[in-house]
Amino acid sequence: MDLLNALLVIILVLNLFALGTSRILSVIRIVAAQGVLLGALPLLLYESIGLPEALAAAVGILIKGLLIPTIMTRALRDVVIKKEVQPIIGLLPSIILGALGTGFALIFANRLDMAPFQGGTLIVPAAFATIFVGFIILTTRVKALSQAVGYLVLENGIFIFGLLLVDAMPLVVEMGVLLDLFVGIFVIAIMVKHINRAFSSTDTSQLVALKE
Repeated sequence: MDLLNALLVIILVLNLFALGTSRILSVIRIVAAQGVLLGALPLLLYESIGLPEALAAAVGILIKGLLIPTIMTRALRDVVIKKEVQPIIGLLPSIILGALGTGFALIFANRLDMAPFQGGTLIVPAAFATIFVGFIILTTRVKALSQAVGYLVLENGIFIFGLLLVDAMPLVVEMGVLLDLFVGIFVIAIMVKHINRAFSSTDTSQLVALKE
């Protein structure tokens, strides 16, 4: 479990890095690194690793760590934007808020009666903290692609929480969730491209200025 906890700590650190950078490409790469780590996590929970488990991990790494970041990077290149210039909450306050949320998640998880499921791991606090960070990015960034990254981070937190049910949840369900995520990000990337082509901007705050 030490290796599992180490990977979860790295994921928590990557959350703070995601909150602290304004370069959208850097955030995409951070989320891609998270995807690779998340894909490997289920392998650490099985006593014996068979072909289905290895295949599920490979598909998870492929989708979260390669395909989705590639789609988002291409969308970023098409809309010719580099930075989240004016987030609703600044970068430093976002980091502080994320750190406080992570600390609260650690305290809150210890108070929950989920010890048999946690098994001495940081799965529950890491899940809550990652969901919270994803929510911060989703609600405080104004660029559509940044919000898509927030959605992806939030889903990463849900994925971590799903590890608690790894024995009860069939792998096919996990693969279905990954497929839905892939399709969702693919559609978002297409929408971002068309929004930029129509309005020369992907700033979602400008949508309030649209009139019928």
